[in-house]
Amino acid sequence: MEIPWQQLDPDTLTNVLESFVLREGTDYGEQEKSLAEKVDDVRAQLARKEVMLVYSELHETVTIVPRPGR
Repeated sequence: MEIPWQQLDPDTLTNVLESFVLREGTDYGEQEKSLAEKVDDVRAQLARKEVMLVYSELHETVTIVPRPGR
């Protein structure tokens, strides 16, 4: 089920994004990005509708996935 991220409290959204970024362990190449920069990158992807927040009722978890068709 998609979660409308615009309706989340800003602090809650930031916490979700930080949690996602920290568990992904993405390699950004030679120049490392700060946690804040990584969170801003994902927030921008949400705004551009490249990714979406989803809630899994089965696993009772929230994650970020690519938007279908992108």
